[in-house]
Amino acid sequence: MKKHYALLKVLFLLLGLAIGSQGFSQGVRVSGKVTDANDGQSIPGVTILVKNTSTGTITDIDGKYSLEVEPGATLVFSFVGYNTQEVIAGAQTTLNVVLVPSVTELEEAVIIGYGAVKKSDATGSVAVVSSKDFNRGAITTPQELLVGKSTGVVITSSGGAPGAGATIRIRGGSSLNKNNDPLIVIDGVPIDNTSVSGTNNILSTINPNDIESFTVLKDASATAIYGSRASNGVIIITTKKGTSAGNKKLKISYNGTIGYNTIPNTIEVLSGDEFRELAADLKNQGFSGLNDDALKRLGGENTDWQSEIYRNAITQDHNLSFFGNLKALPYRASFGYTDQDGILRETNMNRVTGALSLNPTLLDEHLKVDINLKGSQEKQQFADWGAVGSAVAFDPTQPVRNGNTRFGGYFTWANLSDVLPDGSMDPNGDPNPIGVSNPVALLEQTDNNSTVNRAIGNAQFDYKMHFLPELRAILNLGFDYSMSDGVNNAPQDAAFTFRDGIGRFTDYSQDKKNQLLDFYFNYVKDLPSISSKIDATAGYSWQHFQREGTNWVRTYQGNIDGDSLRYTDYINENFLVSFFGRLNYSLMDKYLLTFTLRNDGSSRFSEENRWGLFPSVAFAWKMNHEGFLKQYDKLTDLKLRLGWGVTGQQEIDDYYPYLAIYQISDPTAAYQFGDQWYLTLRPNRYDKNIKWESTTTYNIGFDYGFFDNRVTGAIDAYFRETEDLIANIPIASGTNFSNYLTTNVGTLENSGIEFMIDVKPVVTKNITWNIGYNISYNKNEVTKLLLTDDPDFNGVPWGTISGGVGNYIQRNTVGYPAYSFYAFQQVYDVNGMPIEGLYIDRSGEGGNVAGNDENKYFYKKPAPDVVMGLTSSFRYKNFDAMVSARVNLGNYVYNNVASDRAVYSSLYNQSGFFNNLPTQVNLTKFRNPQYWSDFYIENASFFRLDNISVGYNVDKLFTEKLDARFSLAVQNAFVITKYNGLDPEVDGGIDNNIYPRARTFVLGINVNF
Repeated sequence: MKKHYALLKVLFLLLGLAIGSQGFSQGVRVSGKVTDANDGQSIPGVTILVKNTSTGTITDIDGKYSLEVEPGATLVFSFVGYNTQEVIAGAQTTLNVVLVPSVTELEEAVIIGYGAVKKSDATGSVAVVSSKDFNRGAITTPQELLVGKSTGVVITSSGGAPGAGATIRIRGGSSLNKNNDPLIVIDGVPIDNTSVSGTNNILSTINPNDIESFTVLKDASATAIYGSRASNGVIIITTKKGTSAGNKKLKISYNGTIGYNTIPNTIEVLSGDEFRELAADLKNQGFSGLNDDALKRLGGENTDWQSEIYRNAITQDHNLSFFGNLKALPYRASFGYTDQDGILRETNMNRVTGALSLNPTLLDEHLKVDINLKGSQEKQQFADWGAVGSAVAFDPTQPVRNGNTRFGGYFTWANLSDVLPDGSMDPNGDPNPIGVSNPVALLEQTDNNSTVNRAIGNAQFDYKMHFLPELRAILNLGFDYSMSDGVNNAPQDAAFTFRDGIGRFTDYSQDKKNQLLDFYFNYVKDLPSISSKIDATAGYSWQHFQREGTNWVRTYQGNIDGDSLRYTDYINENFLVSFFGRLNYSLMDKYLLTFTLRNDGSSRFSEENRWGLFPSVAFAWKMNHEGFLKQYDKLTDLKLRLGWGVTGQQEIDDYYPYLAIYQISDPTAAYQFGDQWYLTLRPNRYDKNIKWESTTTYNIGFDYGFFDNRVTGAIDAYFRETEDLIANIPIASGTNFSNYLTTNVGTLENSGIEFMIDVKPVVTKNITWNIGYNISYNKNEVTKLLLTDDPDFNGVPWGTISGGVGNYIQRNTVGYPAYSFYAFQQVYDVNGMPIEGLYIDRSGEGGNVAGNDENKYFYKKPAPDVVMGLTSSFRYKNFDAMVSARVNLGNYVYNNVASDRAVYSSLYNQSGFFNNLPTQVNLTKFRNPQYWSDFYIENASFFRLDNISVGYNVDKLFTEKLDARFSLAVQNAFVITKYNGLDPEVDGGIDNNIYPRARTFVLGINVNF
């Protein structure tokens, strides 16, 4: 909290100069240090007075003081934002004091779009997660800091790969087929949500150690200032800055962690001995294709292929920061280095980051300048993720290497006709084109790496008019540039490349540019005559996005000859031009009104549909300021919030979806005329009338506080409706240049309730305990999906699965949640075992039930009904501990690993190769795949203990100027779930080939000098 009172610190320092020169001529000299109870940091500017006198002093920049007093005198320690503390000076000469932050935080500033408001004056649904609340441990990406910390925010990582991306959903998704990601704003620069080539995560190039806070804007009254990109919420990331206090000294801070990553569990499959026994049993049962010749292709090993591809790995992260105030120039510079080995062999992320923040105030404090620059270089070593699935499926009786001379020695399935005289497989035979690839070969023979250089920066000039101090002009210039290049190569002896030609060489590159100009005025005026205050903002925004790249794919021979199998290049751009305004009006500091309007123009749409108008209005009532509630002295805060607003969506796959565009064909699709091959031009589908999605949100909420804000929290209820839904729907043949068209067709609704509470059961000098809990419920339903209602339309297939070609397990249909599973209802025997191929005849038509889609039904969905987060932090003197956990309820996952692999027919392919089976085959005993059985749609509700950490603070380590904190942490400690798969947390709800999430043991050290 103390960072928000920097100017007051300066005043206290000056006051200390005035009062610090007075003292007793006789007595004892007491000295010591004043620190913060939460983080142990020193507090400059603390006033120390001898009680009932004007004698005193003030702490210096290191929090130290010295004062001559009479024995037995009472010293009063006070500082804004902290509880005043009285201490009796006895005969001791050293007196260290720990100040406890006051639990009242309503005057803290909350960053919102194009400005900030006091927390007590916020009218929208806004959540702030600051650095003191972040998850701890070996944190390598910004999303990990926020997991489980805010109501209505669901963050699901894509897996355990180094720097892995994550799907973020705020109050469910507002779109069906298009972008559901929130807008992310970094120090005033809205970033492009499209992927950066060469990295898994658009935020992985940002050093988490440089982040000060996340502000989550959830309802339309809070997000409408961002207009066309705010339907899915907004996350504002604020990075750390220099201090504007009277600190003339350089402060240095080092923060380092080293983590030991282990794999918590793997998919249970048959061992080599179990597999040989099962193969023999199935042969004796007359299983199709299995005979004595087939069994000769079995090996004699017991290879655990998952152990061959996974490893324990080390993650190290080091951060060094320098900050202070040089001749009234607050500054902060930081350097970071991260090296993360993945638990999947051959995967690694290596990242170097740098950040600089300069925040001078000029022209007699009329011009405030904020300059922020962040740069990074991220090097990724990707593996062939096909190894994950291959390790589950590969024959456990075979060795990793069998001495062949054609494929680098790696065991490779050869064609059925390639046999030795004894009937066994010829190890140097031609590779089976459909056989499972050797997972170790996939890892060790693949060179898949990238380098991404990225810079994000802005310069904001905030000028307070000399002739009218209430009026400020703000100019914000920002950019986000990235340059990527990478390769994905495999040598000519890599058997897994033979399907597309011998060897593989792929080069790719990408340059992305994001340029920003914001210019706006802000006018703030108190009107005491009518007990009012107005805060008005109006401005203009221009943003330009450009993406340019190449992709070149060729075989080994093509790489020598220079022949291209596939070469593509692209360049595209889009613009956003906006006018916006906001008016905050306060009456008697009790009644608050906010009106926001933004007019956005997007180059993605035609001139007729280019501009969208996005209004919002919100009202707040500080009920605790009313006379009829003042008698309740335990009530500290009670505020009613009402909000309504409209936001938009223009993030669609095509940059020019309204234009008729011709596309050059792939070289493999050329036509021959004579001796010459010619590429063709084909028209793309388009919709000249496509326009914005628009989402209308209604929100009602209460902020509350009791017992001097020892108990605080909020309750919110919302309803959100998206109209003109942009979806990819089937259309009649001949009406466009495809059977599917991206157009505005439907309506989607989300409604829910959120509750959060923060309790401080104990707040004393030596002990502080904080408990935070949040829970949110969201209901999602598609209410319209066609331009005209058709009772026979059964929805749009979604969710492709492994097994067969073009198979789907989900469907978007009116009256059901988005991405609902669509399957047959399994019939079970008296022992509870599923009966293969037998499903309930829901259509009543009889016959082949499994051959009639009318017998399928909508069953469950991947999104959770309820999400909970729990955090508890505890400090006793120099010891501290924190626990973070999450609960998801009502989320279901389709176990595609089991449906595709855990069947007996998968054991042997008649082209001459074996596949291992997951032990889940024992739950069904199915002979053939039953892809659409609802048996595989499993309850994936879970409790996950994300983080446990303990730490110890050491003052005066080796020297009086050196403080340190040592910590131990465990990340992903355990998961409790009924789900039979590897991990119940699956993005999209289809579990297939997931990179396991590591369990990490972390040792950390923080040193401040």
